[in-house]
Amino acid sequence: MNQPLGTRSLDSFRDPLRRASVDVSIDVDEGAAASAHVGEVIESSTAQWVAESVRLNGAPAFGQFVRVETEPLPILGVVHNTRTQSLEANRRPSAYGKSEEELRLEQPQIFELLRTHFDVFVLGYLDGTHPVLAYPPQPARIHSFVHVCSSEQTRAVTASEQLLRSLLEAPGLPTDELLLATLSHALDAREPALRQAYVLRTGKELSRLLRDDYDRLSALVGRLKDRMNLKDSQ
Repeated sequence: MNQPLGTRSLDSFRDPLRRASVDVSIDVDEGAAASAHVGEVIESSTAQWVAESVRLNGAPAFGQFVRVETEPLPILGVVHNTRTQSLEANRRPSAYGKSEEELRLEQPQIFELLRTHFDVFVLGYLDGTHPVLAYPPQPARIHSFVHVCSSEQTRAVTASEQLLRSLLEAPGLPTDELLLATLSHALDAREPALRQAYVLRTGKELSRLLRDDYDRLSALVGRLKDRMNLKDSQ
């Protein structure tokens, strides 16, 4: 992985089993049964992992919360980059001037040489049924399966104020865009009647974290409100 490793604030390491500010637990069995795995870990470190998608062009969405079932603890993360490329490192795909449907009919072997990979920034791990937003004791194991988090799991992770700090402090990532994408998924996981309160709480926390950068804060809060209004109108 070429991106530098992420960081955590000192507060998140003072108590490695620190709970989220709201005591929320998640049902691991329910989340595992909700969907089949969407990828398999092929590269791993403490701060990030790379997974190969089960389907070509089938990676989880940007900002999607995902979970790896691995030992000693399940690991939680967020997708921050996706790419599709050739299996042969020194050979780039060429343009053919035809649609994907035409190419699949005429030259299906082309797609057998392509793979979709996605990069995941590690947010934390599960201590029993509770999400802990700090680096896990061990990185995800190679060949572990990746699952998309259920709505219940997403609500649990996004209930912690540490999530915003972790994303804002992550180096080498498109932090603002990633933050907005994760908050959009957080809104999707909540009932419409609860979204306004979540946006207000998030706005207050962003105001505290970005109090010295008003322009950035104003842009983020404004875009977050726009996304909520768009979801409410759908």
